[in-house]
Amino acid sequence: MRAIIAGGGIVGLTTGLALKSMGADVVVCEQATEIRAAGAAIGLWENALDVFAEFGVGDAVRSIGAPIETWFYDASGNRFRAPGYGPAEHRFLLVPRPELNRTLADAIGADNIALDARVIGFEEDADGVTVRFGDGRTDRADLLIGADGVYSMVREQLVPGYPARDHVGHHVWRGIVETGDEPAEGSVLTVGHHRTRGGYTPTYGGKTVWMVNQFDSAAPVDTHKREALRRASFMNDNGWGDPLNRLIERTPDSQILHNQIMYVPELPRWSGARVTLIGDAAHGLSPHISAGGTLGVEDVRVLIDRLRAHDRVADALKAYEGNRMPHYRHVHALAHAVEQARDAQEFAREYARFSRWMLTDGARHARQGE
Repeated sequence: MRAIIAGGGIVGLTTGLALKSMGADVVVCEQATEIRAAGAAIGLWENALDVFAEFGVGDAVRSIGAPIETWFYDASGNRFRAPGYGPAEHRFLLVPRPELNRTLADAIGADNIALDARVIGFEEDADGVTVRFGDGRTDRADLLIGADGVYSMVREQLVPGYPARDHVGHHVWRGIVETGDEPAEGSVLTVGHHRTRGGYTPTYGGKTVWMVNQFDSAAPVDTHKREALRRASFMNDNGWGDPLNRLIERTPDSQILHNQIMYVPELPRWSGARVTLIGDAAHGLSPHISAGGTLGVEDVRVLIDRLRAHDRVADALKAYEGNRMPHYRHVHALAHAVEQARDAQEFAREYARFSRWMLTDGARHARQGE
């Protein structure tokens, strides 16, 4: 089998590695001129780490990650976990995105990666798929996988009329900076006033990553730093949030990332006969549950299992879609409950409910046959 993957992010690279492990001829097509990453760090749950281990990079990924034990705080620093849930529902690995992408790219090998290669369209036929690139070139494969994110060009042709949409009023600011004198007792996630949330945690290489987000936010008009600091003030009733403020202050404005959060609406299908979507291209979520990367990596295992189980690509893609689409209907319901949490206690309960499902029932569903 020859497979072309549109998108050289975490899910696209993982898909390439998995296909290569089953003997496929793979090329990961990245539109940028280098493998790079948007964002500072990503949380990976145990089900994603299991996938990396299955395809030979488990130890390498763990070596660049910082284990996190999550607690949830209110704006005065009172901390919460939901009763009835244990450490497993609150444990993940925080991994810097650039190092993770480099680790995956090294494992695939440069010969299997095409840079400056933007997929803009395709034509399916009975024998395969012809893939078109932005520079006018074409290439031929048995399978095209759209791992090209929320603004997916593959999705635009495969499922017209379903562009990424604004998660109206949801804005996030993030940064990564040298670790200073802030307390290092693990992940700090504060649920503040005016629908704000934020926190910080140490990560790989002596750095600390921080994040501030707000739902129902007015459109930002000031510098990234001032906007982040204004929202951080809603999580600091009594000095509890001072360490977060100092991290933001130390981060150069040019290195603070701001995003209007986008999401992918529920799609009527994910696949054609020779083309399918994976990760954010299929189900881009609001990132407030810190699980989008893990869920995308889990998609890879489901797709590979179905390709191994079926002789015809079309049958494998139908089975993959049949597993994933109902799975994500449940993900969306649970994620919405986390989003609507009114305070730290309610957030702790809904977050633990989601993570338990993802690690147990959700993981079992990913392993089920058709």
